[in-house]
Amino acid sequence: MRLALRAGLLARDRRVAFYMPAKGEMDVLPLLNQALWMQVACYLPIVPHHRQRRLWFSRLGDGPHWTLNRYDIPEYGKQHRKVRALWLDVVFLPLIGFDMRGYRMGMGGGYYDASLAYLKHRRVWKRPRLVGIAFEAQKCQRIPNDPWDVPLDMVITEARYYRFRR
Repeated sequence: MRLALRAGLLARDRRVAFYMPAKGEMDVLPLLNQALWMQVACYLPIVPHHRQRRLWFSRLGDGPHWTLNRYDIPEYGKQHRKVRALWLDVVFLPLIGFDMRGYRMGMGGGYYDASLAYLKHRRVWKRPRLVGIAFEAQKCQRIPNDPWDVPLDMVITEARYYRFRR
């Protein structure tokens, strides 16, 4: 958490997307709680219907608006106003592996890549900043990548953070 704060990723005027950790992913809930305490606008992803791949993000707020998605991961505020990744400043992404080129291996659904595909065509305006959250042991020599894979801007582990060029 201190590395994310040191990197300046949390600020009151930012819209930041987190994720609910599942299946051994690094727990970002302490960072999410810190962001809420700092009054950062915090968002969580909503997995779309079966044929769609682009994620929506719902702003975390007060109230019991939680449901389980088809992967049994808690989601917040399906009925609330949602935004696409384009409107966020920072997106923390879960992963199961990353390399020093900034490529990540996720759980295989392709939701983040589909949601961030527009970044492959941007030359100047590159929002949001993509930050992988991982354990140091998840660093790999090389992650196989496809043309549709969107590289990360940085990865934060329990030991340090890595910055990449996009």
